[in-house]
Amino acid sequence: MTKRDLVVRISEETDLKQQDVQQVVQKTLDYISESLAEGETVELRNFGVFEVKTRKARIGRNPNRPEIDVPIPTRSVVKFKAGKEMREMVIRIPPKK
Repeated sequence: MTKRDLVVRISEETDLKQQDVQQVVQKTLDYISESLAEGETVELRNFGVFEVKTRKARIGRNPNRPEIDVPIPTRSVVKFKAGKEMREMVIRIPPKK
């Protein structure tokens, strides 16, 4: 599902204009991104939690030239932990073969 698909679906279900729905969806995503950029945790009940974690510096290896070590610096990454309701919905999906 893309952002566009989400906007169209919400627009159809709520009888709101797609342009209005698009603005609300975009603002929501912008505010989530801004909060994460400031190092804040974003918790959306029944959906999940976004949080910023710091990865330690480490030594990596280039698979094409394993004899050369590649230093990987410390960096911040966004982690997502699904909420209880989402986890329960996803668990019901049968595994692909």
